[in-house]
Amino acid sequence: MRVEPGLWAAVAATGVVAALAPTAWTRLSTARRRFGPDDTATVPQRTVAIVPGAAVWPSGPCPLLARRLDLAARLFRAGRVRAILVSGDNRALSNFETDAMTDYLADTGIPRESIVADPHGYRTWDTCVRARTTYGVDGAVIVTQSFHLPRAVALCRAAGIDAVGVGDPTVGGRTRSVVRGYARELGANAKAVRDAVLRPAPLRADPPVDDLRSALS
Repeated sequence: MRVEPGLWAAVAATGVVAALAPTAWTRLSTARRRFGPDDTATVPQRTVAIVPGAAVWPSGPCPLLARRLDLAARLFRAGRVRAILVSGDNRALSNFETDAMTDYLADTGIPRESIVADPHGYRTWDTCVRARTTYGVDGAVIVTQSFHLPRAVALCRAAGIDAVGVGDPTVGGRTRSVVRGYARELGANAKAVRDAVLRPAPLRADPPVDDLRSALS
């Protein structure tokens, strides 16, 4: 059977729209809730900054993660947040992400008693859900790279957190990492839509703890 060229074009266009729709959702739904690094003194105040984990090298957080942590420290010093929740995979296979993040922040002068670590933030959805259900976060500034920020803010809001976000553009010297990051988001945004709709339990679910409350007292 001969298929008309116009039908192929329509099928292709439908596929493109379906592929891009999740990314459009994350970007459009969070457009007024995303800020840049120059806004750290004026970003809306929230109780806590959430910093999702990323690669940790033997020497410490990778450059992308270090920039996230630097931004969170700036928010803390500017009085936009009162505590910092670092969330990542704290197993040996990931080089103990949250331990490295906590040490890095402490080395920049952030009081350790103002830092709370979630060692089971294995992916962005888990970080958001656990921040809400385990640590009691209802409002936060999530801090990550600009390419990841729309998805992170959207998922935190889907998890019940009044979230805004600050993104690090990370262009100079990290062009390859940034390009990979934007490319990865196309697939990750599709999973984000699924998570927002189905609301799966995180890989590790724990009862509420008072760690954040203690950090704020």
